[in-house]
Amino acid sequence: MRSLRVLSLLGALLAVSCSDTPPAATAPNAPAVAIEDATVDALQQAMTKGQLTSRRLTEIYLERIDAIDRKGPTLRSVIETNPDALSIADALDRERRDNKVRGPLHGIPVLVKDNLDTADKMMTTAGSLALEGPAPARDAFVVERLRAAGAVLLGKANLSEWANFRSTKSASGWSARGGLVKNPYALDRNACGSSSGTGASIAANLATVGIGTETDGSIVCPSSANGLVGIKPTVGLVSRAGIVPISHSQDTAGPMTRTVKDAALVLAAIAGADPRDAATRASEGQPRADYLAALDVNGLKGARVGVLRGRFAGYSPSADRVFEAAVAKLKELGAVIVDPVDLAGGYDDSELQVLQYEFKADLNAYLATRTGVPVKSLADVIAFNEQHRDREMPHFGQELFIASEKKGPLTDKAYRDALAKSQRLAREEGIDKALRTHKLDALVALTLNAAWTTDLINGDHFMGASSTPAAVAGYPSITVPAGDVSGLPIGMSWMGPAWSEARLIKYAYAFEQATKHRRAPDLRATVMGK
Repeated sequence: MRSLRVLSLLGALLAVSCSDTPPAATAPNAPAVAIEDATVDALQQAMTKGQLTSRRLTEIYLERIDAIDRKGPTLRSVIETNPDALSIADALDRERRDNKVRGPLHGIPVLVKDNLDTADKMMTTAGSLALEGPAPARDAFVVERLRAAGAVLLGKANLSEWANFRSTKSASGWSARGGLVKNPYALDRNACGSSSGTGASIAANLATVGIGTETDGSIVCPSSANGLVGIKPTVGLVSRAGIVPISHSQDTAGPMTRTVKDAALVLAAIAGADPRDAATRASEGQPRADYLAALDVNGLKGARVGVLRGRFAGYSPSADRVFEAAVAKLKELGAVIVDPVDLAGGYDDSELQVLQYEFKADLNAYLATRTGVPVKSLADVIAFNEQHRDREMPHFGQELFIASEKKGPLTDKAYRDALAKSQRLAREEGIDKALRTHKLDALVALTLNAAWTTDLINGDHFMGASSTPAAVAGYPSITVPAGDVSGLPIGMSWMGPAWSEARLIKYAYAFEQATKHRRAPDLRATVMGK
């Protein structure tokens, strides 16, 4: 198996000059521009100095996608590339030459998950054959914000079909349209869902930054499994308009990047109120957070951090050792550690009932906005899957779809009671209580165990995860690389109250800068393989 570092010779260590800059204007001994694990800042500096153009950067990523994703190890993390990517990059290069730089994402290629609407030459399918057809009429709000910020929409990332809300026995990372996403750290391991394609592609340096979505774990899980920083924002900080939904109570989009700073830059670009998403009205009353100002290498000094144990630990002895070392490092960096902290309430099975009710209502509303596709309701999708069983359900079924279709309207007392209970457990009796009781600034937990071997016959078999309390509460969480087990990344998650993203970014950044656990994957066949 060729290593990622060998494949990076396609462009990873190149000195590239702006094609429209006279040769005399480019220093002949300009330093190489390292594309592998390049940060937004480094790429911006290279473009400012004329060592790189957005077009050449976009070309390099497209070459890497062809070599790594389509051929070679065939990660299958990118479901579709944008036919207009190079023309977008050209236009942004012209703006730069005219001294019109929109901001830190100007000319930066980004991959977005294939459940975000793009009104262009790409499809938006959530990985399903049922949504193949004309593009949506309008970009998702997040896509609009990225375009306005000057990002190059490079393509769509593969995902667990329908954001992993189709079957109780699914294998994360598989979609009928895109196939199975492989984990670039060990190709037989799972990239985790549902933002598996975003996780694998950004880890493998197929774009600078990426966008995932989460209902419960779908940003933090693939970020942890692929050695990335992932931010699941407070519900309402980022609009969900134009995103194929599961749950209006829990859904959100967020950044998946290789560094905390890059994640902060992306979050700043995509956050904002949107008339199309009523949940964002709550963000209008919040002080405008400066995520970049939160990047403080000494940010952990004096912070009171609670360590979650119980059901949030013990996934595996090796993962526990990584977490113990991470907690010790927090103390070394000046944090006041309260250990253990009990999240007495947290969550129960009422979450699933809420998701089933909301999925039916929210998906039906979304499908009503799509034209030219063969489905207009969840019932239609169920029928479509049955009619195309050989392609849509070769590995697992649609039990969650069927259960959701049986649910009544959102006026049902059963739904209203389940929603009130799940949010009370996660908020007042969960995160809020823990923070208040121990006078804490944040909570930390092991994000999940190391990536498991993909099993298309029996489905996923991860040992546990800590995403649910923040997901059900609608509160923010951030995962950051904390170490590895046999080369497989392990993440640590930070959780806090609503709108505490800046504080969590500060803590995650201080830990990241002191440890630098992130490393590029080498596309091993297995954990012990080459």
